[in-house]
This record gives sequence, C-alpha cells and structure tokens, in this order.
Amino acid sequence: MHNFPRHTHLLLLAGLSALPVCGAVAADEQEPTLQSVTVTATRREESLQKVPVAVSVLEGEQLERDNRNGVASIAQQVPSLNFRTGASNKDTSLFVRGVGTISTSPGVEPTVATVIDGVVYARPGQATLDLLDLERIEVLRGPQGTLFGKNASAGVLNITSKAPTAQTHGFIDQSFYSGNESRTRFGIGGSLVPEVLKGSISTLFGSYDGNVDNRHNGQEVNGYNHKGVRGKLEFTPNDDVKLTLIADYMQSHDDAPNGVVSKSLNPAFSNALRPVRASSDNRDINTDTRSHVQDTNKGLSAQLDWNLGDYTLTSITAWRGWDNMQYQDGDRLGTVTAAFPGTADKGDLAFDQYSQELRLASPKGEFLEYVGGLFYMHGKDEETYQRTLTTTTRVDRGIADYSTTSDSYAAFGETTLNFTSRFRGIAGLRYTHDDLKYDHRRVSTSATTVSGIQPATSSSGSVDEDGWSGRLGVQYDLSDTVTSYLTYSRGYKGPAYNVFFNMQPRDTDALKPETSNTWEAGIKATAWNNRLTTNLAVFHSDYDNYQANFFDTVAGQVVTRLINAGSVSTEGVELDYALQATQQLKLSGALAYTRARIDQFACPPGAAATCNVNGKPLPFSPDWKSYVRADYSIPLDNGLDIELGTDYSWQSEVQYDISQNLDTKQGAYGIWNASVALADYTNGWRVALLAKNLADKSYSPLLASGGNYIYRAVPRDDERYFGVQLRKDF
Repeated sequence: MHNFPRHTHLLLLAGLSALPVCGAVAADEQEPTLQSVTVTATRREESLQKVPVAVSVLEGEQLERDNRNGVASIAQQVPSLNFRTGASNKDTSLFVRGVGTISTSPGVEPTVATVIDGVVYARPGQATLDLLDLERIEVLRGPQGTLFGKNASAGVLNITSKAPTAQTHGFIDQSFYSGNESRTRFGIGGSLVPEVLKGSISTLFGSYDGNVDNRHNGQEVNGYNHKGVRGKLEFTPNDDVKLTLIADYMQSHDDAPNGVVSKSLNPAFSNALRPVRASSDNRDINTDTRSHVQDTNKGLSAQLDWNLGDYTLTSITAWRGWDNMQYQDGDRLGTVTAAFPGTADKGDLAFDQYSQELRLASPKGEFLEYVGGLFYMHGKDEETYQRTLTTTTRVDRGIADYSTTSDSYAAFGETTLNFTSRFRGIAGLRYTHDDLKYDHRRVSTSATTVSGIQPATSSSGSVDEDGWSGRLGVQYDLSDTVTSYLTYSRGYKGPAYNVFFNMQPRDTDALKPETSNTWEAGIKATAWNNRLTTNLAVFHSDYDNYQANFFDTVAGQVVTRLINAGSVSTEGVELDYALQATQQLKLSGALAYTRARIDQFACPPGAAATCNVNGKPLPFSPDWKSYVRADYSIPLDNGLDIELGTDYSWQSEVQYDISQNLDTKQGAYGIWNASVALADYTNGWRVALLAKNLADKSYSPLLASGGNYIYRAVPRDDERYFGVQLRKDF
C-alpha cells in the first residue's frame, strides 16, 4: 500500500497562506453556510446529503470557469473517475473505481453509463462531446443498474443541462488561451408564452491549433474545431403537465495524432523517426498521413412529466445519431522503407439509437415509496474500415464492412420502506433481455496474410441473454444531520462480440455477460451549522467474466482482442468534503484509495503477451487520487468582487496495459491550477485570468505499445498555459 503523500496539500496551503484576510472577519457578515446540492441519483430530486448513494457533484458554471470542457478534463476533479483517451473519441471510455471498457468494438457496451437529460447514450464515444450549457454533472459510483440500466455496472455519469427560465436573459462568454485557443459561448432564453411556454438556446464555437508539432510538414496538430447548439422548449399547459423538448447538435473536427512516440525500442526505428527524438515529454511527430477525426453528434428527446394526483408519470422518448470518420497514420513515420512499411487507416461509423422509457414515481413521505418503469432501446451501428499497406515494392489494401444491431428490453423498480422517521429499507430489481447480432465482411487485395491485414473472410452471429441487476440496503439517520447506509448491489453488463477490422473465425463466439457483486457502506454528515459536509464511502466489488482487451498476434502485428478476461475485484475508501470556512473562503476536495486487481486471469490461446498478471492492478486505475480546492472572494466597497481560486489534483502511479508492460506505466504526478477574477454581478459581467498546470508538469493519460516503440497521448495541459475569460449577462 502506498502512503498518501504530504505534498498533495502543500501547494494548496501555500496558496491559501497568500490569500488576504480582509473581510473574513467582518462584524456584520451573515452566518456562512454551504449551498444545498440537489441530485437525481435515485430518479427523484433529493438532497445530496440524504441519498444512500456515493455521488460526486460538479457544477456546470464552475467547470466552464475552469476550462474543463469535456469528460476527460473532469477526471482530475473526481478521484474515483478515470478516463481512457485515444486517437479518436470513438476510442475513449470511462472508468469508475478501476473498472471500465477497454475496447473499440461496436459489439461491446460501456461499463460506465452516460445519461444526459435522462437519455442513456449507448456508445462510449458519444459521451466525449463538448459540455454545453451545463447545470451539473453527477458521478454515481458503483453499480447503478437498477435505475440506470445494464450500461451502469460500474457507475453513471448523470449530466443535466440548464432548464429554461421564465425571466428573459442571455449571456455571451468569450475565452482566449495560449496556443491560440478560442472559445465562444452564447445563449438566450425566457418566456415565449407567459406561464405556458418558455425556451432557451445556447451555442458553442471553439478552436485550438494544438500543442504537437509535425516535423514532416511544420504543421501544429492535436487541436480542434468545434461548434454546437442546444435548444430547449418547456411547455406547461396546466399545473399537472410539463413537456420538455430538447434538440442538440455538435460538430467536431479534431487533429489528434495517433500517438506521439515517447520511447523507441529499436535503434533503426529511432533513425527513421528523426528529426523527432523520442522522450517521455515529447510533443513532436514525423508523419506523412494526417491523423484527424470528423465527428457529428446529434439528438432529439421529448420528456413528459404528468402528475396523476400525488403520483408522477414520466415518459422519455429519444433518438440519437452519431457519425464518425477517422484517419490514422499507423506507422507514425514520414517515409516508407523496406524495414518500416507505411500503414494508413480510414474508418467510417454511422450509429443510430432509439429509446423509450416509462417511469412511475409514488408520492414522497409515505411508508412505501417507489419508482418503477419499463425501458426499450434499439441500436444500429454500421462501420467501414480500410487499411492501406505500402511497401517499397507494392501496395496492399483490406476493407471490412461490419454492423451490429442491438435490442434491449427492461422492467425495473426500486422501493424505499420508511420503517420509522430515521430507519429505511431499500430494495430494487431490474430484469433485462438483450438481443445482439453482428455481420462482418472483409476483402483483401492479398489472398495470403500481409502485415496487419488478414485475407478475405465473412461471418455473422447472434446471441440473446437475460440478466438481473438490483440493490438491497438499509439507511439509518444517526441524527438530523448525519445519515448512514449499507447496500448490496448486483451489476449486469450484456453479452458482446469482438467485431473489428481484422476479425477472424476464432472471434465469432459471443462473450458472456459481465456480472458484479458490490457491498458499500457510507456515512454522510453535515456539521457546524451547515458549514461543513463530509461524505465517506467504503466498498468492495467482485466482477466475473470481466470483458477486456488483451494482446494477440495478427499477421505479424500485435493487436488487441476482446475476451472474457476472468475475475477481478476492486475495493477502497472515498471521501468528499466541503467547508465554508468564512463568508468569503470555501475549501473543498476529495480523496480516493482504490485497490483494483486482477484475481484470476483467463489467458486466451495465442496470446502475444505474458498472462502472469494475477494480483496485478487493473489498467487506468491508480491506487491513490486526490483533489483539493480553495475559493476566496473579496467584496469591494464599489460593488465589485475579487475572486481567487486554486486547485491541485494528484494521483499515484498508474498502469495503462493489462499485460503489465513496464513501459506503459505513468508515474505519480500532480497538476496545480489557479485563477483570479474581477466581477460586477449587479451589472452582469466578469473577467478572469487563468493559469493551468503552473508547475509545468508533463504527463500522459495513455501509454501504449506500437511494437518498435511506446507512444503516448498528449493532453491539453501537458505544459503550462494561460488564458483570459470575459462574460457578460444581459
């Protein structure tokens, strides 16, 4: 076990010692208190301090101020949450408490569900879009399958956008950051028909040149160009009916390189890579193929809330469309040689999902409270993937067309039994039926195997499974301000197929569903006249038929292969806290210890890496993570406010490779940020200066093997950068 390092808090304390104390002890100031936080973790609006679920809450306004604009950036702020990045958003996924999905196959489901405004996103890559017009993000830790479905076997990212208001209002937000990054947000909303119809619309335009140089052509890469819009209409013909219509559209063009070489394992490759020098902080590439992604994400939803006496019937009907095109340089070199042939990939994805949920919620305050419902989702994924292999003597090409179709049906319910005013029982159950089928066809210019391309083949298959998930528990209020709970949760993640470009006959069998059993105990306390909150959770989870990628050799090239990897377990302790020390000073943070380990690994035949991994850590799961934050405001006599903020995130060593490759370990690191702002809230404006990664620490959110080398992903804050934000409300 690692000892938690003292330096996690040192920079924060140093920053706090420099904060002015004027106004902190003003005689006429009112009693400071923390703002109450409301969540929908139980499919009802409840106080964060009362729900028997481990939840981290991030306010949308604060995320915007911190330049945290995507799911990847919030992982620093939530110690139990980790993010797997990739060359394309198609290749990304979330991890909670050390467990997530490590596969790009369209035939596998996410382990951590993303729910935006009540709509479940079926594919992990859909959830990596820019965060636009957010109210809050709730990170629900541990299995949440009873109320959120089979994709929530490890946790849920529950995102709520801002609701329209009756009062007419608008805003414009302009930000500039070093590296030629610019972000513009604009929104307007209000009442369209008094007391009957209100609406809002918000837009985003963002661009960034990037922080990686392509020495082959002198271009900057690893940047983006994003634009999007979200519109909401809220129709309330009477006090009992509310209809919310939401439409959103996001278009992304990302110039993300297919990894930056951080270590060469072959002197000949080092020579071929010149003038780029491989190093742990390298931000240069030398490629002749432009790796980039074009992505469109869009959707429509209609939510009807109908009060039937004291009961509430909710219907959510939704459609989402996702189109993704990616181009990748597979060899990561600028020239083709006899020793190092060139590979270039092009992938096209088109995905549509349709979902319908019906929910009935009983009135609050009765002996028996419940939420129950029905759910259906249909998903259709169609992909074309092309690989071109260029040698000094010939060009070979392989093209694969593959598709998956999924239908999922579920019935669920969760009840709370209020035995006394302080003692409650919790029972929930969800039944899921899954139908999954795939079709795969690959053609090749070569009748025999060539490097990275298998010969022609075709296959298809289908599978159906029934699964159960649920929750049992008790909750006891130790006092009016302290509650405790103990729960057992059963998680279920549906069957899967390893559908990918080089799919072979041995990949045609369906993977078994992944199941989990989790025990969790927690205590949530409010103290010091609502100035201090502390939430503590202790958990242990066992996963069977864990679905993960492992290494295989295909045509002389090492590739990943989706398997039922065996059994794994994760256990740990989590602490969230917030302190309103004075009217001006607020301290907050979180700490997590997670011991995620492989218990019994099921070694696949033909594995291209050692299977001696029992007892080793799960990938993307550091043992320790922490986050601390301080915010201080100084009210001035002229009505202006000076706002100071600083935060520090730290994590211990993390392994990115399930095979425990020594070269794919990221050492412990910390990131320190700070900001200063001047605001006039009476007149509705704010200007802020930001400093990100003040210590100029280089790190990698992904390290992977490319055979002759190790490559890394380069994050936005891989080096120190600064910015200015201007906002005007009207």
